[in-house]
Amino acid sequence: MPHITSQDGAPCSEMDCSRPMTSVFLRDAIYKTPKGTCLEAVKLAIDIGYRHFDGAFVYYNEHEVGQAIREKIAEGKVKREDIFYCGKLWNTCHPPELVRPTLEKTLKTLGLDYVDLYIIELPMAFKPGDEIYPRDENGKYLYHETDLAATWEALEECKDAGLCKSLGVSNFNRRQLELILNKPGLKYKPSSNQVECHPYFTQPKLMEFCQKHNIVIVGYSPLGTCRDATWVNVSSPPLLDDPTLNDIGKKYGKTAAQVALRFNVQRGVVVIPKSFNPERIRENFQIFDFNLTDKEMKDIEVLNKNIRYVELLMWSDHPEYPFKDEY
Repeated sequence: MPHITSQDGAPCSEMDCSRPMTSVFLRDAIYKTPKGTCLEAVKLAIDIGYRHFDGAFVYYNEHEVGQAIREKIAEGKVKREDIFYCGKLWNTCHPPELVRPTLEKTLKTLGLDYVDLYIIELPMAFKPGDEIYPRDENGKYLYHETDLAATWEALEECKDAGLCKSLGVSNFNRRQLELILNKPGLKYKPSSNQVECHPYFTQPKLMEFCQKHNIVIVGYSPLGTCRDATWVNVSSPPLLDDPTLNDIGKKYGKTAAQVALRFNVQRGVVVIPKSFNPERIRENFQIFDFNLTDKEMKDIEVLNKNIRYVELLMWSDHPEYPFKDEY
């Protein structure tokens, strides 16, 4: 569950990069947390000023996110229209007939009438069913025929029905974005593409393409990620140990993490760092009281290594695995 907020703490009712944004990201699917941890983190984030919450069915915490939002609305701290919630369509739910029921289930879990943004989490369809990660008796992942255009049409119907305000995608490469953009009868184009983006993986070509089509880049893992070799590429060094980021941080009295977030925000990227730590949740929001110089921006840009932390190699044999293309 991330939250994205503008510099003045005001809500971002659409994916608008004309104002800087930052976020907190909580993912129970990977990091098991005690009951109530997510609830308290979201309530704290709202009190601090966060307004955009990026969640997903497979994070297993939308019930706590929704409860926190509803409690803060009841307190009068925020109104529903102040909150920008992003939900995600999981891989097992790509068939068009499953899209609306899946979103309706998310809304029921959240206790909300609509989400502000609903996105296709990955362009790779899995076998539909109750298993989140379906496999055969040999442990091989079970895939499903992918028709991204048909899935997108079902999403458009959800928007028409008022179940979501805007639509987007995640982990889509240029070719997959063009499948949507060039779809005959397209009603709504993607408003955002959520992808890995940080100083070691700056995504310049994908950013240029998305900006050309007014698609906002939402950058996940903007501080790098954990060092779990079962799903993360650990050949690239930890981002926050980088000397350039730390040296620039010392100049402004900021951490390397705050510098990395500020770098992306100044590039027009929405950032969604993960944290359950109250102090880090506060710290991640404190990036609007300084600006990086043009030279500092360039110094950080040259850190790019074109190496992903999140490669998802376990699904690299999927026909729509997105990371084989250049961008």
